[in-house]
Amino acid sequence: MSRDTPLDKTRRAELLFAVFGVLQDHPDGVAARVALAEVEDRIVLTAYEQENYPGTDIRRFEKTVRFQTIPAVKAGWMIKEKGLWSITEDGDTAYKLHPGPEPFYDEAVALYRAWDKEHKASRDTASATQDEDGPVAHGPSITLETAEETAFQEIWSYLGAMNPYDFQELVAGLLQGMGYHIDWVAPPGKDRGVDVIALQDPLGVDGPRIKVQVKREQSKTDVKGLRAFMSVLSAADTGVFVTLGGFTIDAEIEARTSESRRVTLIDRNRLLDLWIEYRQHIPDARRALLPLRPVHYLAREDEGGS
Repeated sequence: MSRDTPLDKTRRAELLFAVFGVLQDHPDGVAARVALAEVEDRIVLTAYEQENYPGTDIRRFEKTVRFQTIPAVKAGWMIKEKGLWSITEDGDTAYKLHPGPEPFYDEAVALYRAWDKEHKASRDTASATQDEDGPVAHGPSITLETAEETAFQEIWSYLGAMNPYDFQELVAGLLQGMGYHIDWVAPPGKDRGVDVIALQDPLGVDGPRIKVQVKREQSKTDVKGLRAFMSVLSAADTGVFVTLGGFTIDAEIEARTSESRRVTLIDRNRLLDLWIEYRQHIPDARRALLPLRPVHYLAREDEGGS
């Protein structure tokens, strides 16, 4: 089959294998748009892949690559969450175990079919390997995936560019929405490691005092940074560390195993999940710091999703 025509199995396998080559280079995950760009850097696009869909400005390449990842997601080899693509331990093992694109692709499709059979999907299992111009590729799942990624990227960019004191107020608003009482929010200037103090009740009579550190940095917080925060906690305090950049594995282990200081770690994904869950209870002024509007869609269990 000419490489200027719709994809054959060999090309599908090459595309999926290239995706996992990129994921290998980003063990902590990578934004979908970055992954697609890096896949394009690794392969030579065919004329067919470079074309736009008729009547649109959407290139076939991006949608084609997304479509080929569906079996891998259902196989448990990769995760798509809030615009981030990441490889799982099983995916890493499979990539290293299978010597080339086609054996790797065949195993992904076999696992997809097993998943599809187990979930009694309504569509034929062969749809995951049909031509990318088929009905599934033009169905809602890929369109939804790209829409979600765009939305999350806008949210992350918005939070990352937010004034740091507004970000403190946002976190304080979340705690209010969760039922805590805000005792203090750090004013501009040196904060000595604590940005927000919250209480279980208005007078602070019940439960521990909650000390919160808030960071907008995109880099991961390591053990050293976490320990610096833990040093300002007394044995009676509970610590909450909020950062957009996430935490290193060592920092997560430190927080989980510490017996002298209790600390809850909140990365950007958990922050957003909590905001969505409690947003209706957040005071209007602080809720306006992250204005979100839900969009509803018809979800199918057997779609690729993100």
